[in-house]
Amino acid sequence: MLSAKSAEVVEATLPVVGAAIGDITAHFYDRLFAAHPELLRDLFNRGNQANGAQRQALAGSIAAFASALIAHPDQRPDAMLARIAHKHVSVGITNDQYRIVHEHLFAAIVEVLGEAVTPEVAAAWDEVYWLLANALVAIEDRLRAEAAAGGDPADLWRPYTVVARYQETDGVTTFLVRPADGGPAPASRPGQYVSVRTRLADGARQIRQYSLSGSADGALRFTVKREPGGEVSAHLHDHLHTGDTVELAPPLGDIALADGDGPVLLASAGIGNTPMTAMLDHLAASGSLRTVVSVHGDRDQLTHAFRADLAQLTAKLPNATAHVFYERPLGDWPAERTGLVDLSTVDVPAGTTAYLCGPLPFLRAVREQLLTAGVPAADIHYEVFGPDLWLA
Repeated sequence: MLSAKSAEVVEATLPVVGAAIGDITAHFYDRLFAAHPELLRDLFNRGNQANGAQRQALAGSIAAFASALIAHPDQRPDAMLARIAHKHVSVGITNDQYRIVHEHLFAAIVEVLGEAVTPEVAAAWDEVYWLLANALVAIEDRLRAEAAAGGDPADLWRPYTVVARYQETDGVTTFLVRPADGGPAPASRPGQYVSVRTRLADGARQIRQYSLSGSADGALRFTVKREPGGEVSAHLHDHLHTGDTVELAPPLGDIALADGDGPVLLASAGIGNTPMTAMLDHLAASGSLRTVVSVHGDRDQLTHAFRADLAQLTAKLPNATAHVFYERPLGDWPAERTGLVDLSTVDVPAGTTAYLCGPLPFLRAVREQLLTAGVPAADIHYEVFGPDLWLA
């Protein structure tokens, strides 16, 4: 891992770099997009660039990786690396782009920190960067080869035909798609997502990830929430209809339901129940006898996508229960289920493995509740839509 000399320098300079990392990433993206505007147009999420979320996520991942190298020099933070690698492959990041990033990132570091970046400091942080980059390259090469399934790992995009679309709520639509070439749909694991690439009115080719929301014979089923100001989600809602063609990359995502016979807790809020619905669908289809606890929070019954699916799939499982919390329920609703998700009112079995998906405040709150309930941190897995700001 990190050499002893570089470890000393990184540990000594981490507070300074960490304090400035937000400014560094802002300068980095400005430089990167000035030199390569095509990356902003066709690769990076323009919405997340505009609201600063991607900059926060990059800053958090760099600081977290460097901190992990210092705290545990003999261990590699594989969980963090896997999450990043899956997202990179899903949008088409290539190995050669790591050198482009290196060029502009280190120029930004010098711009922000100035004379504090001595040759010794530059060398130490250069070592950190290439440890991170080379680890990601290795993981991403493997993921691309697996996703290609014998095809070309350099081009994972494939045209699909929309065979059906379903309106789950006023703002949530599910699309059922099949490979346009008539071939089989790729295998997926419950909890994974697909990348959707579409060309917008201004000519930009933007990419977004959407969770698979259940199994479909020879097809893929993904669900899209129309986000306020979301240019891709709005485009798909308004312009993608039955018979149309759309480009998808194979299913990816490191958070997927693991096999086993121990208890499972599926906790979600809002559209975060999309991957949880896929997991519940898989458990029901396989006739699972596992103890399954589903917990969901939403604004009210009308905004709750997959409400009927939750009831139907739970009924198919002999050892499953569902607990729904509404912030502003319509009609009669139990008082203990009004408000935010509260796991103190839910029986969490010993030995539970938990899967969480929803907004960051929800994830943090539910994780704390699970730890209080005695669930080990290693058994709590989360998926977050968009840039991962957990560490930022």
